[in-house]
Amino acid sequence: MDDKEILAHIDELIQTEHDLRAKLASGEISSQDEHERLASAEAALDQCWDLLRQRRARREFGQNPQDAEVRPVSEVEGYRQ
Repeated sequence: MDDKEILAHIDELIQTEHDLRAKLASGEISSQDEHERLASAEAALDQCWDLLRQRRARREFGQNPQDAEVRPVSEVEGYRQ
């Protein structure tokens, strides 16, 4: 996956967040369903942003960005921003 593909996936996940909030507001889904699905989308977003940062850092320091790996949710969720 290259940077453009990662950014496209980030855009998709952001749209998913917006769609879930709209569905909750219109009563199409329950707040519990929205919360569960939103948590999943947010975790995937954190992983994507982390992967993109890894790739950029590797590129900046002359390393191969393809060597960056998706880290587990448990790891990326614990980062301080």
